[in-house]
Amino acid sequence: MDKANTAQGPDADEEAVRRELERYYLAGKPPWDTGVTPPELVALIEGHDALPPGRALELGCGTGTNAVYLARHGWEVAAVDMIDRAIEQAREKVDAAGVAVRLLHGDATRLDELDAPGPYDLFFDLSCYCGIPPHRRDAYAAGLTRRAAPGARLLMFGYGPGTLDDTFSGVTADELRARFAGWELVDVTPGTNPFPTFWFTLRAGAA
Repeated sequence: MDKANTAQGPDADEEAVRRELERYYLAGKPPWDTGVTPPELVALIEGHDALPPGRALELGCGTGTNAVYLARHGWEVAAVDMIDRAIEQAREKVDAAGVAVRLLHGDATRLDELDAPGPYDLFFDLSCYCGIPPHRRDAYAAGLTRRAAPGARLLMFGYGPGTLDDTFSGVTADELRARFAGWELVDVTPGTNPFPTFWFTLRAGAA
């Protein structure tokens, strides 16, 4: 991302993120949009200790691959993305799959402005949080906490600090422990990418 833009303050950081995401969609297929549901999510939904179907909210859903997957496996799904082109493509994918997914065009750090009251049993985040400017990350955590059913899971994929050419992208386990008060970080598994990435699993406490 453009360091000149990210150096101008919080509002510029948010606008820089939006422009960067929009450029990826305008250029074609974004690099994170593989069209394949990650095995880490499959294991949580279909594995030995699979979660029973409930209500799920995907943050930064992109073109809807994972929202469709969850809906096909019995989950009641809402999915949010700030990029209108992503939501348009997700709607096409949902319609083609013949499943029910509530698609929300908006900001994952401003859930109170969207029709996403919860409670949710599962939150899924595929590299959304790690690209959010720091001044909006507490709002993201608070929004999920207010909507979390007791014992809800958050499965998050993120890249480590310094991976991208900006001043703020990335996430660490220590940051998640600090920001997600009332949640337990139950697992951190390194990703398989050629640069530092991680899968984080958090569990919400009892209400």
